Amino acid sequence: MLDIAIGTFTMRPYVFAFFAAFLLACVPHVGWKKTLSFTGVGYLIAFISEKLSITTGIPYGWYYYIDSTKTKELWIWGVPFFDSLSYVFLTYCSYTTALLILSPLATRGADLITLETRAIRRSWAALVLGSFLQTFLDIIIDPVALQGKRWFLGQIYGYKEVGVHFGVPLSNYVGWLLTSFVLVAAFQWVDQRQETETPRGIFPMPFRSLLGPLLYLSVLLFNWGVTLWIGEKLLAMTGIFIFTLPIVLVVVLALQRVNRYREEELREHLKDYPWSPLGRW
Repeated sequence: MLDIAIGTFTMRPYVFAFFAAFLLACVPHVGWKKTLSFTGVGYLIAFISEKLSITTGIPYGWYYYIDSTKTKELWIWGVPFFDSLSYVFLTYCSYTTALLILSPLATRGADLITLETRAIRRSWAALVLGSFLQTFLDIIIDPVALQGKRWFLGQIYGYKEVGVHFGVPLSNYVGWLLTSFVLVAAFQWVDQRQETETPRGIFPMPFRSLLGPLLYLSVLLFNWGVTLWIGEKLLAMTGIFIFTLPIVLVVVLALQRVNRYREEELREHLKDYPWSPLGRW
């Protein structure tokens, strides 16, 4: 058991590095309690979705896991532990990227701060946009993960039928969109509890509002890097072209919105989150 516990970390250091980055971004954002609550709820939702799919074909279509590493790392009921864990940080970085797009922006010195409100966090716009952002991440991740035997992931899964998108069936992306809706909604549900005092773990961390979007970008760069490393240039360039215009749009529109918020937007932000870096500590 000790060997499996150690192997779970040593075989997938990149997963736990991304998860550590998620904790670094999420805890100063919503506090320890909500972060740990979503980690548990998000992992459970992801695990159920994967277990259902390998046994019923819903929601991702029929696929299977190859248990070649079952004696080297933690598996739970036929699903690798690290795989369901990945959904947690992918959901958070997608959701916070949506908040960056939807929220008014302010600066304090060199820091950029999203003027989030409870209404924005719980909005249907954040739900829809966050869900699509997460699904589009998988459009980059899944084709290169399917080539795991050519890099350090290893060949851990496959599809019963070769899909049309570099071997991945379109049903997988439909399933990811449905699951992403549930996951983002779960984060909004966990986050709906209103605190009267500063939640434990929250502090005015510099550039906190950018950490989630930067994690999103880091996941993209990691997968593009691996794709180029194994020589799949067409796959890499396809992914880069998919995201070039959205990234440019987000950056340009963000720059245009900096410090152009209305006073009532600032008041609403501080009313909902008095522990904001723009408030008093």
